[in-house]
Amino acid sequence: MILRHEDVRRAAKDWQTFSSDAPLRIPIPSEENVRTVRQLPLEIDPPEHGDYRAVAEPFFDRAKLPEVIAAVEALVQGLVADACHREAVEIVREFAIPLQSRALACLLNMPESEAEIWIGWGTHVFREGDGTSKGAALEVYLNRLYDQGEAEPDDSFFSALTRATFRGRPLTREEMLGYGSIMFAGGRDTVINSISGVIGHLASNPADFEHLQHDTRRIVIASEEFFRAISPVTHIGRVCPAKTEFHGVKVEPGALVSLCFASANHDETVFPAPEQVRLDRKPNPHVAFGFGPHLCLGAAHARLIVRSLLKSLCEQVAEITIIAAEEKVEREERYNRSLAFESLTVQFTARR
Repeated sequence: MILRHEDVRRAAKDWQTFSSDAPLRIPIPSEENVRTVRQLPLEIDPPEHGDYRAVAEPFFDRAKLPEVIAAVEALVQGLVADACHREAVEIVREFAIPLQSRALACLLNMPESEAEIWIGWGTHVFREGDGTSKGAALEVYLNRLYDQGEAEPDDSFFSALTRATFRGRPLTREEMLGYGSIMFAGGRDTVINSISGVIGHLASNPADFEHLQHDTRRIVIASEEFFRAISPVTHIGRVCPAKTEFHGVKVEPGALVSLCFASANHDETVFPAPEQVRLDRKPNPHVAFGFGPHLCLGAAHARLIVRSLLKSLCEQVAEITIIAAEEKVEREERYNRSLAFESLTVQFTARR
């Protein structure tokens, strides 16, 4: 595991030494048993990475369009308003999953009816809570979308991929499946964890909530601190094609190395008092979205969701009260890491 902020950023840029060209092995834990296709553009190195990235980038850039921003803000406002009229709301399944799914449909120019299907998938598209794989079902669903997109062309992401080209040739169906796989997996549990983490923090730290309510111009800086503190992607894998040595640790050819974004975001030499959530932290050079050529394509979309959430909470909610909470814990052999919530039931008290 590469842990320090400077080392993680250096390794993330050095794709020749720390390669992403390792299908199914880049996410941690490995997904060799839950899917069959290479995720694009995640699991491939430059220069091919840049050309694959360019195919999907126009849709991810939609998160910066005024009409998409307005639609996501309206979506969040509606969910918060509904929650304010309820005695209690379970944030993960009744709020975060619907928000993530419907916002993704907006980003991909898909009908909301598809988002209702995605809501039923839970927090992870590849695994059930008991570890059962459901990757095959996702591929069946994606093939249906591509078949439909070929038969009835429209401006949605999946239909557009059936007409897209890579270096002058049409995409193969396997490549289309690779894009679809990362689209549904890459920003699902990470966004869900970010939403529940933000709400849980504001409920537990009312002074921070008041800090934002007093001046919503603070939201942009505060959202970056939430991404740093939560670090929804704990770490990601890289494979060393040749024997290498890093800080005295020898890595054999083909061995897996972890770029630990969560550790880098808590490096005390870069972030004073890293365990504290400081909503006015500036500068904030976090690596919650990665670094280098593989910088997260969905960063603008994630930022839009969290900023819209903070804005709506400040405008509509006076107080957030936690009724019940179960932390989400990543369990490794030698450490555990709390990561947002498995479940979080709260009450929103509406502003008068």
